[in-house]
Amino acid sequence: MATTDATEEEWPLVRLMTEVVGSGHKSADDMTRAQASQAFRRILDGDPDQTTLGAFWLANRWKRNTPEELGAFVDEMAADTQTAAPECDPVDCGANYDGKGRTAILGVAAGLVAAAAGTPVVVHSGDRVPTQKQDAYKHVLDELGVETDLTPADSAAMTDEVGFGFYYQPNFAPAIDALSDRRAAMGVRTFVNTIETLANPAEASTHLGSFYHLPYAVRIIETFQEARSSDVERVLMFQGMEGYDDIRPGSTTVAEWSGGDVDDFTIETPDYGMDFEEETLGVEDVAGESAAITETVLSGEREDAFADAVALNAALRIYAGEDADSIEDGLDQAREAIDSGAAADRLDALRAF
Repeated sequence: MATTDATEEEWPLVRLMTEVVGSGHKSADDMTRAQASQAFRRILDGDPDQTTLGAFWLANRWKRNTPEELGAFVDEMAADTQTAAPECDPVDCGANYDGKGRTAILGVAAGLVAAAAGTPVVVHSGDRVPTQKQDAYKHVLDELGVETDLTPADSAAMTDEVGFGFYYQPNFAPAIDALSDRRAAMGVRTFVNTIETLANPAEASTHLGSFYHLPYAVRIIETFQEARSSDVERVLMFQGMEGYDDIRPGSTTVAEWSGGDVDDFTIETPDYGMDFEEETLGVEDVAGESAAITETVLSGEREDAFADAVALNAALRIYAGEDADSIEDGLDQAREAIDSGAAADRLDALRAF
């Protein structure tokens, strides 16, 4: 760690590069909270030279950020975020903003099924976010004919009226959206890709997100603990397809935190009707086919792998919202919401909003 008092000194990115983070992935030091806060505030304010900014992002990618650093970044992001809390307390789904390119996006359908079962859900994304610039929540909703260019207040009203709400990054976090060109020029993911998924525009108390391995999930949970702006009280992180918030077939590890120790458990998806490979959920036109799948699953027209996957993902959202004691209980609620027509009604309400 840097030995100087970072709270009383100026730490432009050039100095942080030369004295703290820029000496290489094995020898670099971690930033203090004050240093990390200063750094991201300068970035959000458009202060750094573009070359320096790219070098700083790359240096942090090499050394890997600590929960304290990430928590400081989240706090600076929150300072520029316009939130609007619905009257309900939804499950906040934080999928990777740069999207998916091979498999269907199931979260719209799963969120509407959960809403029909009584668990409100919110999702948020941008539009063609670097580095992948692939399909995300917005694009599926656009294909369904749902209004997505919403103010945060409208998003909150949607959540209360429908039980499912969408928050659009350019409207609730314009300072993050403004970094898009610089992020695209980097060509690799930066810590911004991580922290934007932790944005909480609906001020939800529960976060559901995706991770690649268990230590990373613990790091994200610790980030919420370090973020002074965060009111999140419950976090579930799981191994999603393509890093998204869709359960992948097979053995899926879930990390769960509700204020105490981090627990983990495994969802063996064949036990819940997903006895198939990830490729079974593959699509060519991610946004268009995901929208069509959403319609046919919610209407009860499908009884295939996609229907099973949507029901299981809805079950996890119901469990995350503590409206089910187990994934199995949540799955029963999800299937009932589809069979009764309640899930299709939620899609109609979403389109009519």
